[in-house]
Amino acid sequence: MSGPAGAEPLGVGRPRLLPGWVVAGFPRLLVPVAERLIGLRVRPNGISAASALVLIGAGAAFGLDQARVGAACLLLSGLLDILDGQVARRGGMVSTFGAFFDSTLDRIGDAILYGGICVYFQTASGQATPVLGVLASLGALTGSFLVSYARARAEGLGLDCRVGMAQRAERVLGVGVPTLIFGAGPAGLLLLALVGCLAVLSWITVAQRVAHVFRTTEGRTRGPANRPGPRGERAPTGRNSA
Repeated sequence: MSGPAGAEPLGVGRPRLLPGWVVAGFPRLLVPVAERLIGLRVRPNGISAASALVLIGAGAAFGLDQARVGAACLLLSGLLDILDGQVARRGGMVSTFGAFFDSTLDRIGDAILYGGICVYFQTASGQATPVLGVLASLGALTGSFLVSYARARAEGLGLDCRVGMAQRAERVLGVGVPTLIFGAGPAGLLLLALVGCLAVLSWITVAQRVAHVFRTTEGRTRGPANRPGPRGERAPTGRNSA
């Protein structure tokens, strides 16, 4: 979700797998809808809650072997994800609690979504490699959590960390669009491939964010205060070295 308290809309940040015109252009198409919702006095936190409920529905649908329904719910959740941030910003309803509430609901929704996909791989008939499907789902889940955690931790330290190949937009569209069109594929192989690729890309994104923070902080710490002293020792930094 896009964070009613000023986090970026779904799809912002570079470098990205999605082309720039999609990242920048698609949210603009929803501006009239956001303005209408503002006129109806819809609160951004309500949209965040609705997005989470739809995402939970996506997990339930996948678990019940209804892949196309799950994909449709996933994509609808993504649309609501964009709208909550737009309503917050355009309607002057940005709040700190809104960002916290939105991010927390994101994690709940992701957990249930990938949990439902795990159930699908274990219970749907004719699965080619159910164990591999579960492992891919767990990899995608942990990668998704770490992508979000890395950014939140960096921003808690005062750093901007909106970088990485597979941010939320890529994760939603990468699974949602092909599954909506083709379903899970023969023996679940298409969904397995999508979730497996998502897991790999999510972990790559985590590495990109770690590298970004490293480069940023190294530029700050290699100043005069950290240059070796007369005997080679570093000058004090003002922090305890516990």
